[in-house]
Amino acid sequence: MTRRILILALLTGPALRCVAASYDVVVVGGAPAGITAAVAAAREGKSCVILERTQHVGGLPANGLGATDIATRGATTGLFAKFVAMNRAYYVEKYGEGSRQVRDCSDGYHFEPSVAAATFERMLREAGPGKLDVKTMRQFDAQPENVVRHGERIVAIRILDRTTGREETYRGKMFIDATYEGDLGAAAGVPFRLGREGAEEYGEPCAGKIYRWWKHGPDGEGSTYRGDSAIQAYNYRLCLTDNPSNRLEIAKPENYDRTEYVPLIDDILTGRNTDVSFSRVDAAGMAENRRRVLSGLPTAAPGDVWGMAKIVSMTRLPNAKTDANNQHLAFISTDLPEENWPWPTASWEWRDGFAKRLRDYTLGLLWFVQNDEQLPAHFRKACREWGLAADEYRDNGGFPRQVYVREGRRLEGAYFFTAADALSGAGTPHVTSVTASHYALDSHAVRKREEGRVHLDGFFSYPTAVYTVPYGVMTPKTVENLLFPVAASGSHVGFSTLRMEPCWMALGEAAGVAASLAIDHNTNVRETPIAELQQKLSEAGATLVYTTNKQSPI
Repeated sequence: MTRRILILALLTGPALRCVAASYDVVVVGGAPAGITAAVAAAREGKSCVILERTQHVGGLPANGLGATDIATRGATTGLFAKFVAMNRAYYVEKYGEGSRQVRDCSDGYHFEPSVAAATFERMLREAGPGKLDVKTMRQFDAQPENVVRHGERIVAIRILDRTTGREETYRGKMFIDATYEGDLGAAAGVPFRLGREGAEEYGEPCAGKIYRWWKHGPDGEGSTYRGDSAIQAYNYRLCLTDNPSNRLEIAKPENYDRTEYVPLIDDILTGRNTDVSFSRVDAAGMAENRRRVLSGLPTAAPGDVWGMAKIVSMTRLPNAKTDANNQHLAFISTDLPEENWPWPTASWEWRDGFAKRLRDYTLGLLWFVQNDEQLPAHFRKACREWGLAADEYRDNGGFPRQVYVREGRRLEGAYFFTAADALSGAGTPHVTSVTASHYALDSHAVRKREEGRVHLDGFFSYPTAVYTVPYGVMTPKTVENLLFPVAASGSHVGFSTLRMEPCWMALGEAAGVAASLAIDHNTNVRETPIAELQQKLSEAGATLVYTTNKQSPI
C-alpha cells in the first residue's frame, strides 16, 4: 500500500469516520490571535473554522486582561486597532461621549471582560456568514496520532467534542495553531523550546537565573544567569470592583491552606517589598514601620502599598472595575510559581487540575487578607472594600474562566527572535516584517519566595524600542501548511516581549492572510510571497514599520 493510499484509508477508516467538515483554514484555539487569523482568512474569501476547547472564545482579554499591554499605541494596528476602536465605540454608544466610562476606557485600550467578549463576537459575525464557523467545546490533545500527515503536509486533525464525547476530524488546506501552549505544532512534530536560555547563549539581558530589584534592577545575590527548564508563573487576571452594589463577597474556598499566606503578615507589618527603593531600609526601619502599622496607621515604607494593592496590581477599568494582576512589589501575590511548570506539555486533565488548584489558591489569598485575625484590622478593612464583579462571568461565580498562560512551548521557526531584535539600536527593520510592536522584555517569576533574596527568581522588566517582527517567527522549518502566531519562535527573553495580546493579534492577522496566499499560490507557508503579504496587510491597516509618521513601507 502506498503512503497516499494509506492516508486515504485512514481518512475513511473507523478511526476517522466522524468527519465534521473540510475547510480552507483550520484554526485551533479561540484566543485573540485565532480570531484575527480566521477573520483575516475569511476576508480573503477562505472558509475557516475556529476550534475552541472552552465554551467561550476571546482568550485572556475576555478573561480579565482588560488593561492592554502595549508601550507605544499605534505601533500595532490592523485588526487589533479595530478591536480597540470597537471597544471605545461601545462605551460611547451606551454611555455618551463625555461619560466617565469613555474616559476610563482609555480610547478602548481598557475594557471590561464582557465588553471584550462582545467585541470579539461582533468581529466574528461581521466576517461573513458561511465563511467562518466557530465550534466551542472542541478539544485538541497534543498527541502525534491526532495529526494526519502526508509527508510534510497536515491532512487532518482529530478533535474531541467535549459535549458529546465523540471524536471529530477536520480536514484543511492550511492549519493555524493559535493555542497558548503550541499544542498543534508540537503534535505535528515541530521542535520546541521550554524554560530559560542562559546569558551566554545569546548575550541577552536578564537571561537565566536572576534576582532583580523591581523594576529595572540592580541584580541581587544569587543571580547566576544560567539557563534552566523553569517556566514563568501563571495566574488569573481578576475583575475586581469596589462598587458595593456589584461586589461579590469573597468566600473561603475549599482546600484553603492558611500556611501559604502567613508570611504576608510580616510583610504587611514591616513594609517589606521588592521595589529598589526598599533596599535602603534596614532592620530599624522595618521595626519602625511595624510600630506604625500596629498603632493603626498605614505603611510608610519606601515602595510599599496598602490594602488590596499589597497583593494585586490594579488598573481601573470602566464601571468601577479593575484588571487585577499579580503585584510585582510583593513576595506573595496571585502568581503561583513552580507548580505550573508541567503545564506546557501536560494533558488537559492535568491542566484542569492545576486550574482548580490556582483558583483555590487565588480565592484563598483574597479571603486571607480580608479575614485573617492576625492581620491588622485597618488593613483587613481596606481589603474588604474589594470583591469580584458580580456582572462578569455570571456562569462562573464572577471568577475568570481561563488561566493566564504567559508562556508555553516556543515552537522553533524559520526565524528565532531574541532580545537583540527588540532593543534600542537593534538595526534596520526586518525585511519580512508583518507587524511592528512594542513592549518591554518582561517575565514573571519562576520560583516561589526564597529566604534572603531581593525578589522572586525570574522577575524582570527591561526597556525596549519599537521593533518589527519577521514572518519567520511563526513558520516551521519543515511542515508546509502550518503557522503558529502565538507559540512563536524565540528565546525566553525574546518571547517575553512578543507574548502580549496586541502582538499576538497582529501575528494572527498575518497568519490568516499568509495561509490564504499559500492556498492561492499552491505553495508552502515558507514560500508565501512576502511582498504580496505585506501589501495586503498594509491595505488592511496594519503597521509593518512604525515611525513618527506611524507607518512606512519596508
